[in-house]
Amino acid sequence: MTSTSALPSTDDMIQLPMVQQLVRGQQLQAEGRLDEAILAYKDGIEAADKDPTNPMATATRADLHAKLGNAHMLRGELGLAGASYTAALRIAPHMTACWCNLGNVQMQSGQPQDAIALYMQALKVNPSHWPSRTNLAQALIATGQMAAAKSLLLELAGERPQDSQVKHHLGRVCFELNEIEAALDHFGQAASLNPRDAESLYWIGGIRQQLGDDSAAQTAYAAAAQIQPLIRKRAIKSPPDFRLLALYAPFAGNTPAEYLFKDAAYDADTLALFDSSGPDVSALGAFDLVVNLISDADQAETVLPVAADLAARLGKPVINDPAKIRRTTRDAVADLLPGIEGCRIPKILRLPAGSDVSVAALSAMLPFAFPLLARPAGTHGGDDFEKIEDVAGLSKFLGSRQGDHYLIEYVDYASRDGYFRKYRFLFVGEQILPYHLAIGNDWKLHHDSTDMADHPWMQQEEAAFLSYPPGVFSAAHFKTLRTIRDRIGLDFFGIDCGLDHAGNLLVFEVNASMLVHEQNEAFPYKDPYVRMIKQAFDALLARRAGPARRA
Repeated sequence: MTSTSALPSTDDMIQLPMVQQLVRGQQLQAEGRLDEAILAYKDGIEAADKDPTNPMATATRADLHAKLGNAHMLRGELGLAGASYTAALRIAPHMTACWCNLGNVQMQSGQPQDAIALYMQALKVNPSHWPSRTNLAQALIATGQMAAAKSLLLELAGERPQDSQVKHHLGRVCFELNEIEAALDHFGQAASLNPRDAESLYWIGGIRQQLGDDSAAQTAYAAAAQIQPLIRKRAIKSPPDFRLLALYAPFAGNTPAEYLFKDAAYDADTLALFDSSGPDVSALGAFDLVVNLISDADQAETVLPVAADLAARLGKPVINDPAKIRRTTRDAVADLLPGIEGCRIPKILRLPAGSDVSVAALSAMLPFAFPLLARPAGTHGGDDFEKIEDVAGLSKFLGSRQGDHYLIEYVDYASRDGYFRKYRFLFVGEQILPYHLAIGNDWKLHHDSTDMADHPWMQQEEAAFLSYPPGVFSAAHFKTLRTIRDRIGLDFFGIDCGLDHAGNLLVFEVNASMLVHEQNEAFPYKDPYVRMIKQAFDALLARRAGPARRA
């Protein structure tokens, strides 16, 4: 006759040390005593490991590892959390929540593609697991798989039409897919379902502003600010290395920060400034660094003094002091840079709104000859930027326009082969880093509107410039660039420049409004140099935040 050992009863199980430690750990964790809870879970695992053949203890051992992972997640210890979830899954691979949480570890570590595989594994175990499905949608968004994310989110919205977060994420996806009206509708539904949803209101404000509906944008921004003055962007790690406060003006030009703040090791809270009244400093909380994103001195003429006053009152290190931004209008830059050896600054005249633009008046005031360039103040890119051949054409160009305009000396900078070349550098702290080279057969050059994607030789020339800028710019040119950096005095800004026929560095534009982005599918060789700018930016912020954190 064979005998079998009796399984322990429920009462016996409750008496097992591993179960006692599991219960104790959960109680401590509920009370916020994480250090003690972690010790309890570890004691429970140690007790379970001493009794490996107990069949009723297997589930408890797996649960202990899972709960330990949760506690580490709450403390921001992602590596330890991942190890605990993995240990739990080795014992009990059917634990859907563990697969999901392991995916969350990857998401918070900045690895959304790896997170997708783990969420998919969770859904193999339990296809209806809601957290895995919603987190999968966010991971798809993070990896740019917008169509797949939209399909999944529509499915989720059909199941839970009252879920405001699903509606919000649908708004984001539709915006990325350029389905603007659908995006507005989803964000509007999210805000209706959750009256505290400030983020959706900020999105509505931004989209309405892009559409030119400033009144509706202002209403949305104001409503969002009443709910939540700060737009929060959390670090990919916990705890974050530091916290920064970014200053932003919705109705003025700002440094594009979406890529710069992406996958950051720091928390970034953005404060929108609208008018002449600054916020209550005490309501902003503790932070280590101020990053001023308000960058267009023409568009932000009224709000920059507010930002400068706020930055002074906050008493923290400041990146791109608003007071220095005020000195970066095109005419002010032209006044800052003369006398630099090897540097050529085209002459410039700012024509105030309401000026007499008759042929006679213009002929009397112009300090340089035709042809010349004309553009409205506060604009960038090629819109409304024209080369004008004579005073009659200039009078006609200005006659029906509102606002200030810049009149700029035209300098022919075509190379010997007849092509025009415009180079962009980014100044990041002490570093001068290449960003792009635009090549075209017209004086008005913008990288995204050239036909460089159709000309391999142009791409090869740009790649060579990015890999070795001294192949184009001499040591004397870099000395000129360093002098420009010192005179401008900002921490992060860009310069568009070329070389004139005498070999001088020809300055087109210097400001902090220049875009750095990672959408370089047609020019993949740019990617490492774009990442270098992002890494240098992160390092700059960390250095400047350091003294405040040590204080």
